[in-house]
Amino acid sequence: MNQPFYQQTGTTATVQAAGDTPPIPEPVVLTPEQRSRMARRAGQGIVRTLVAQAFMGLLAIALSAWISGAYAAASALIGAAAYFVPNALFALRLLLGLMGGGNAGALSFFWGEAFKLGFAVLTLAMAAMANTGWLVWPALLFGLLCVLKGYVLLLFFRKLP
Repeated sequence: MNQPFYQQTGTTATVQAAGDTPPIPEPVVLTPEQRSRMARRAGQGIVRTLVAQAFMGLLAIALSAWISGAYAAASALIGAAAYFVPNALFALRLLLGLMGGGNAGALSFFWGEAFKLGFAVLTLAMAAMANTGWLVWPALLFGLLCVLKGYVLLLFFRKLP
């Protein structure tokens, strides 16, 4: 049954038979002003996310210190730093790319995310292998979780980019 179907592109609707190939859409061309505005908004979003993650990390450290003392605060610091440090480095690289006018490709995102994951796993493995005796694992995981969920703060205040 070759029933025609309707495809809406932009403001025009076209009718195609079921076996026809759809037309290739034209690429979107941005003006330099639009490109600059998008880069500025992306940079603001990156900075907002880093600030929210830093705030959540500091909150986790303060709560851990208040509830369980200095060892828990140090453990929460290790957990927060396990994700915040590589994320801040990756964000810095993205910001420098935005300021330089370059485009970030999928491969640079892949390697950035792989770096963040590898650094976090390496930090947690080093904390486990150090076996210091003072490491408070719930506080470490609390610090890590707070930084990982820093964007929830942006959701709460409706400041997501």
